[in-house]
Amino acid sequence: MLGAGIAALLRRRAGVAEAVSLTAHGIVLVGALLLFGRATQDGPLAVTVFGGWPAGIGVGFSARLPGAALVLVGALIAFAGAVFGHAAIGPRRRRAGYDALMLALLAAVNGAFLTTDLFNLYVWFELALLAALGLVTLDRRQTQIGGAIRYAAFGMLGATAILAGIAILYGVAGTLDLATLARLLGGQAPSVATAAAAALLLGGLALKSGLVPFHVWLPSSYAAAPLPAAAVFAGLLTKMGFYALLVVFAGVFGVAGVSGPGATFLTPALRAIAAATMLLCALSALAQTDMRRLIGYHVVAQVGYMAAGLSVATPAGVEAAVFYMIHSMIVQANLFFGLGAIHRATGSWNLRGTGGMIRSNPLFAFLFAVPMLSLAGIPPLSGFWAKLLVVRGAFEGGQAWLAVAALVAALLTIVSVAGLWSEACWKSLKGRRVRRVPWSMLAGMAILSAATLAIGLLPERVAIVAKLSAAALARMGGA
Repeated sequence: MLGAGIAALLRRRAGVAEAVSLTAHGIVLVGALLLFGRATQDGPLAVTVFGGWPAGIGVGFSARLPGAALVLVGALIAFAGAVFGHAAIGPRRRRAGYDALMLALLAAVNGAFLTTDLFNLYVWFELALLAALGLVTLDRRQTQIGGAIRYAAFGMLGATAILAGIAILYGVAGTLDLATLARLLGGQAPSVATAAAAALLLGGLALKSGLVPFHVWLPSSYAAAPLPAAAVFAGLLTKMGFYALLVVFAGVFGVAGVSGPGATFLTPALRAIAAATMLLCALSALAQTDMRRLIGYHVVAQVGYMAAGLSVATPAGVEAAVFYMIHSMIVQANLFFGLGAIHRATGSWNLRGTGGMIRSNPLFAFLFAVPMLSLAGIPPLSGFWAKLLVVRGAFEGGQAWLAVAALVAALLTIVSVAGLWSEACWKSLKGRRVRRVPWSMLAGMAILSAATLAIGLLPERVAIVAKLSAAALARMGGA
């Protein structure tokens, strides 16, 4: 947040603002790494600020899993985005406040991942929405204004449902502290009030996550944003919504625990939403010719896999959801980076106007192949392990039909990825010269491609984090 303020003050000096942004992102990445190390070794670190107010009143933060892990992944994506943006974002956009808005967005995402209070989680969502709207409308083009209006309208609708659910929970429990709510609600059969709150929160957070049928705003809104911002949106914003779903249903209501019924009455609905999201969005991606919309539909489809893991309502399902979230954040941001590089080289967002990337930019082709193959679930990349955990969790949880839906969606994704690769990279681009991709774009992609390869080759490290995260959510009421 300090970096955002400094970058806003210095935005007229584009080069200085960029240097401030890159430095701030680097500091956040180092801090996130240290915080993650302490959280995994010493347990949750709780801090209450603003004058020493008592717990439940002061604005508290806690580095419990999976939040601390997601802060680290988000910081890595944002740092890669700052490197990629050296070539993708020009002085005009920086003078319009791009650097300050990106730092403010990262601050809001980190606040949501670390907060200990349900109302403050809502507040961070709204701050992220404001920063995202500023980025979507940065160029003030008509298409951007239209995308921002859709984004704002659906965002406010989701926020209304979330706030109503929060208000009901406060009326029932007299607190919005997550750990206290988990102690009071996790082991109880749902009353009319808590059932209504859970349903409102499911609807609002499903909209924030982009799950079907609330997904219609996402592909067009992301396509309107500057490419590095769209990449960060894909990597962080929908995952921010799904993280809240995890915290509320696996943590507060304890749907994957054994202490009581919590809000398990909603898990059949969540399973249906997850299956529809995976299948419908994978099918919709096949019909797209605009690369940004194509990957935008895959962003939504991948959230469906995470929701499938959560909806199984078992510890293994929650572990699969956390693993999938970590993998997907990195891969989807990198895919948008790749689209930006293709546009830079060919001048087109339409698949029919692209091509020749393998011959003209072989290093880019390798870096882009990593997230593409991972999205498709090709072993041994991270997407294979993520899909395997979701499918295994569904079978073990007695939801074979959900596992079949995930497998069918995976096959559709392979077809879609093959088409994108064939059109954008393999075919020749006749009559036009394909430009070289700038080094900073390649460097930003290389950071995330290396992370994807690392997860694929060492999946047990992320699996341990996912297991610890599921355990932390299950015992949230005892924290």
